[in-house]
Amino acid sequence: MISDIIKKIFGDKSVKDQKAYQPTIEKVRAFESEFKALTTDQLRGKTVEFQSFIRNGIADLEKELTALIDKSNDLTIPVHEKEALYEKIDSYTKTIDEKIEELLAEILPQAFGVIKETSRRWVDNGELSVTAQDFDRDLATKKDGITIEGDKATWHNKWTAAGAEVSWNMVHYDVQLMGGGVLHDGKIAEMQTGEGKTLVATLPVYLNALAGKGVHLVTVNDYLAKRDSEWMGPLYQFHGLSVDCIDKHQPNSDARRQAYLADITFGTNNEFGFDYLRDNMAGDVDDLVQRKHHYAIVDEVDSVLIDDARTPLIISGPTPKGDEHEFHQLKPRVENIVAAQRQYVAQCLADAKKMLTVINEPVDDKKEMKQLLEDGGIALLRAHRGLPKNKALIKYLSEPGIRAHLQKTENFYMQEQGKQMKKIDKEVFFVIDEKNNTIELTDKGIDLISGQDDRDFFIMPDIGAEIAKIKNSGLEQEKMIEEKDRIIRDYSIKSERIHSINQLLKAYTLFEKEVEYVILEGKVKIVDESTGRIMEGRRYSDGLHQAIEAKENVTIEAATQTYATITLQNYFRMYHKLAGMTGTAETEAKEFWDIYELDVVVIPTNRPITRKDQNDFVFKTAREKFNAVIEETEKLVAAGRPVLVGTTTVEISEYLSSMLTAKKIDHKVLNAKQHKMEAEIVAGAGKAGAVTIATNMAGRGTDIKLGEGVQDAGGLAIIGTERHDSRRVDRQLRGRAGRQGDSGSSQFFVSLEDDLMRKFGSERIAKLMDRVGLKEGEVITHSMVSKSIERAQKKVEENNFGVRKRLLEYDDVMNAQRKAIYKKRKNALFGERLDLDTDNTFYDVSDSIVYSYSGTIDYEDFDLDLLRILGIQSPVDEEEYKALDKNELTEKVYAAAREHYDRKNAKIAEKAMPQIKHVYETMSDKYKNIVFELTDGRKTMNMIINLEKAYHSGGAEISSALERNLTLGLIDNEWKEHLREMDDLRSAVHNAQYEQKDPLLIYKLESFELFKSMLSRLGKETAETLIKMDIPAGTEIESTNNEMQRKNAYDKAQTVNQNNSSSTQTPQFEGSQGYQEAMRNSGTQTIEKRQPVVAEEKIGRNDACPCGSDKKYKHCHGK
Repeated sequence: MISDIIKKIFGDKSVKDQKAYQPTIEKVRAFESEFKALTTDQLRGKTVEFQSFIRNGIADLEKELTALIDKSNDLTIPVHEKEALYEKIDSYTKTIDEKIEELLAEILPQAFGVIKETSRRWVDNGELSVTAQDFDRDLATKKDGITIEGDKATWHNKWTAAGAEVSWNMVHYDVQLMGGGVLHDGKIAEMQTGEGKTLVATLPVYLNALAGKGVHLVTVNDYLAKRDSEWMGPLYQFHGLSVDCIDKHQPNSDARRQAYLADITFGTNNEFGFDYLRDNMAGDVDDLVQRKHHYAIVDEVDSVLIDDARTPLIISGPTPKGDEHEFHQLKPRVENIVAAQRQYVAQCLADAKKMLTVINEPVDDKKEMKQLLEDGGIALLRAHRGLPKNKALIKYLSEPGIRAHLQKTENFYMQEQGKQMKKIDKEVFFVIDEKNNTIELTDKGIDLISGQDDRDFFIMPDIGAEIAKIKNSGLEQEKMIEEKDRIIRDYSIKSERIHSINQLLKAYTLFEKEVEYVILEGKVKIVDESTGRIMEGRRYSDGLHQAIEAKENVTIEAATQTYATITLQNYFRMYHKLAGMTGTAETEAKEFWDIYELDVVVIPTNRPITRKDQNDFVFKTAREKFNAVIEETEKLVAAGRPVLVGTTTVEISEYLSSMLTAKKIDHKVLNAKQHKMEAEIVAGAGKAGAVTIATNMAGRGTDIKLGEGVQDAGGLAIIGTERHDSRRVDRQLRGRAGRQGDSGSSQFFVSLEDDLMRKFGSERIAKLMDRVGLKEGEVITHSMVSKSIERAQKKVEENNFGVRKRLLEYDDVMNAQRKAIYKKRKNALFGERLDLDTDNTFYDVSDSIVYSYSGTIDYEDFDLDLLRILGIQSPVDEEEYKALDKNELTEKVYAAAREHYDRKNAKIAEKAMPQIKHVYETMSDKYKNIVFELTDGRKTMNMIINLEKAYHSGGAEISSALERNLTLGLIDNEWKEHLREMDDLRSAVHNAQYEQKDPLLIYKLESFELFKSMLSRLGKETAETLIKMDIPAGTEIESTNNEMQRKNAYDKAQTVNQNNSSSTQTPQFEGSQGYQEAMRNSGTQTIEKRQPVVAEEKIGRNDACPCGSDKKYKHCHGK
C-alpha cells in the first residue's frame, strides 16, 4: 500500500527505465530492412567496418600515448621528470576508454541489428553461406557445424555444445534488445527465468568486443562457462571474433594466456579472481595471463556479487609449524563439555515442560502460577542459550504460547545491555549466540574443561598487570627479561588453545554435516547455502575447517599461510565497466548500488506471466509440514504435472527422498552430492509426472522445459519446503515455473520450527496460531501471513546487508594496501616505472634515518647508520648536523646516497662492458644471455642478463635487472608476512568491543601502522642491498641461453629448486620464498578429475582436409 502511494508520487522506476530504452529498440528496428537487403558477405563485412571506425576514432590518442610511453622509457630523461610523464600516461589511458564508449554508443543500433539479423538468417535458412576466409578454414578443422567447399564456407545452425547437439532457434525480442542496452551501459538486467539472458548477452558482448580490449563473460560454474562459450561462440566467430574459455585450460599455461587474448573470454568467477592473484605472484612478465580489466558481464550476478562476494579467494602456501595443532588433544575435552551441556539442556527442557503446562492449563493460585511461569521461563531460556539448534527444543517451541513466553523472558533479561543475562548464563557450560555465530565459555565450563589441570589452563593472563608486577619486583635486568618472555609465551600458547577450543565448540554445535558441509572422498567440503553446490577448493578460515575435520575424524590438513588474497567484490570493482544479469536482483538493489554503483533495471517479460503464486501454508511442526508436502506431491503427480521440490539443506532433500521412496513415487535428487548430474537431472525435470528435489537453486542456469501435455495439465509446480533467509532465493525458486508464458504454480510450506521462523519469525503468527487453537495437522494460509513472513525475511536481509557492509569496510582497508603493494610489484616486474620507485625508496630511507634521530645530538650513531644502511658517510659535519633543518638534512643525505648508487652502477657497467662487448660482437649468434655474479659480502645473486640489452645500454641493464629481481623478491617476502600479521590483527581486534571501543577503528589504525612498518622495512632492506651489491673481484662471466631462475615453471614446480645450490659457500639471496609451492597448490584447486573420453569422428591422414583446400589432411592442417 505504501509502495503504491510512493509510485504515484514519484513514478514507477520500471516504467521510467522502459521509456528510457525505447529509443534504442526503435533505432535497432530501423536498420532491420536495410540489413535484410544485404548479402551474407556484406552482413559479415559490417564487423570489419565497425572495427575500423573504432580504430580510426582512437588512432590519434593511441599515437600520443605510444609517444609518451617511448619517452618514459628513455634512460637519458631524469627520474624526477618521469613522474609527470607517468601521470599523463594514466590520464590518456582513461581518455581512450571514454572515447571508446562514445564510439560504441554511436554504432550500438547497427551492431545490435547485425547480431539480430545473423540470428534470424540462421533460424530461417538453417545455414549461412559466405566466402571462405582463413579463419573459416582454421575453425572448420577444430569444430563441427562448418563445412568448406571450394571458396565457400557454410556455417550450419547445428553444432556441439557441452557434449550435446544444439540447434540455433533464437531471434532477439524487443525486450531482449532493451536488456542488451542495459548491459552495455554497465547496469544489472533483471530478467525472469526463461527470458533468454544468455541470448541477451550476445548483443553487448559483440558490441564491446569490437574495441579489441577484451570482454569477460563470468559464470557461476565451469559447466555453464564451457557450455555458453560453445553455444554462443559460433555467433561471434562467424563475424571474425575470437572466443575462448579459461576453464578449459590449465592455470598459467600458454593456452590460458591465449584465452585471455581472445576478443571474448568465458570463465568462472573464481578462476578470473585466482588468475589475478597468480599474475601478482608471477616472477616473469611471460608468466602473466590476464590483460587490462576492461568489460565484464557477470551471469547470476546476485550469486557472485552478493552471496560469494565476502568469501575471499586465497592462494596459500607453507607456513612454519603448519602441521602443529591441538585439535586431537582438545577434542575429548570438547566432546565431554558438549555432552554435559546436552544433558543439562535436556534437564532444563524437561523442567520447563513440567512448569509451563500452566500456560495452557492455568492454576487457581496466582502466586504459584507466577512462580511457575518465571521458573519455567528461566529453564527454557537456559535451554535456548545452551543449544538453540536442539531438535526437541525447536519442537517444543512450536506448541501454543511457548515461543511467546520465551521471547518475553529473554526480553526481560536482555534489559540494560544484558546485565541480568549473567544470572541465566552462569548455570550453563557455554553460551551460544546463534545470530552472531559466536560461543563463549562460562566459569562453570572452564572448570569442567580444565579437568585435572590448573584452572588457569584456559584463562588468558592479563599481560599489562603481570608486566607491571615484574617491573615492581626489583628483579635483575636479565631475569626481568626472562620473566617477560615467559609471560608473552604463556599468553601466546593460551590464546591459541582457547581459539582452538572455540572453533571445536562451533564445529560441534553450529555446523551440521549434510547442512553446512558434506564429507566426500575423505574431505570436508563446504556447501554453498544459496545454490546447494559444493564449493571446491574453499575452506573455512581461522582453524574452523580443521576443527570440523577433527570432529568428523578425517585427515586434518596442515595449516597454511596466505600468500595472496582478494574478495570477489574487490576483484570485480577493478573493471572499467561492469554489468550483470540475473533473474532476481531487485530485492538487493540498494546493496548493488551502495557497494558497486550498479543500477538494477527490471526487464519486462516477452509474454505475460501466467504462473499462480499461492499463499504460504504455515504449520506448527516440521513433521506436519513434510507430510503435507508429500501429500501435495502425490496429488500433482496424479494430475500429470512435473514437480520441483525446493529444499534448503542436503539433509532435508534426502529426508524427503526417503519419504517419497516409501510412497513409491519415482523422483530425482539434485544436491551437493549429485552436482555432477545437474544438467541431466534438470533436462528431465519438466516431463509429465517427474519429481525433482533440488537443494536451493541447484540446477540454476539451465531452463526447465515442459514436456508433452504438461502445459494443459497446469505446468510445472514449485513446492518450497522452507522460506529462505533471503526473498531473492525464494523468488529464484518460484521463477523456475512460468517460463515464456508457460502455465505453472508455486507454493511454500512453512513451519514454526524452520530456522527463519525460529530466529526472526513474527510473534504475531505464533500468537495467532495459539489464539485460533490449531490442532495437529491443521494449517494457516492467508496473504497477511505470507506478508508477515516476508517482513521477517526483510529483517534478515537488512541484517545481512549490515554485516556485508561492515565486512566491506574491513576489506577496503586490505584492498587499499593490496593495490599499493601490487602497483609496486608490477613496476618491479615490468621495470617501466621501477627507476622512480627506487628513487623514492632512497628518499624515504634518507628521510626515515634523519627523523629517527630527530631531537637527539648523537652524531656518531647517525653517521654509523648512514654507513650501515646506505653505505655512505655523513654528507654533513657535526656542526651542520645540529644546525640544519630536518628537510634540508634529508635532501643532503638523499643526494649523497643517490650519487653513491649511480657511481656504483657506473662502475659495475664499466667493469662488465669489455666482456659484454666481446661476447656480443663475437658470439651473439650462439648466446642470448650473459651471467653475472653479484654479492653484498654476505649473500650472492646470479643475474642472467639479456646480452643484446646489456650491449646497447652500455652495461646499465645489469643494475636494472638487479633492481627488478631484488625488489620483486623482497616485496613478496614482506607482503606474505604482512598478510599473516593482518590475519592475526583481524582475529584479535574484536576484543576491543569489550573495552567499549570500535573494532573497525582499531583495525584501521593498527593496520596502517603495520603497513607503514612493512614499507619501512622493505625500503631499508631494498636500499641497503642495492647499494652494497657489486661484482666481486676476479669473477668469471659466463654466457648462457638459460632464462632467469625467477621465471615460474608452474608445471615443474616440484623440481624448480633442485639446481639452485651455489658452488660457493656464500648463501644465495632467496626472494619470494614458498611462492612456487603456493602457485602449485593454487593450480590443483581448479583442476578437474579426468572425465571419460567422448570419441569424436577422427579425420584420417589421407582424407581430404575439412578446410576445403583439396589437399590431404596430412599435408594441410594435419601436419
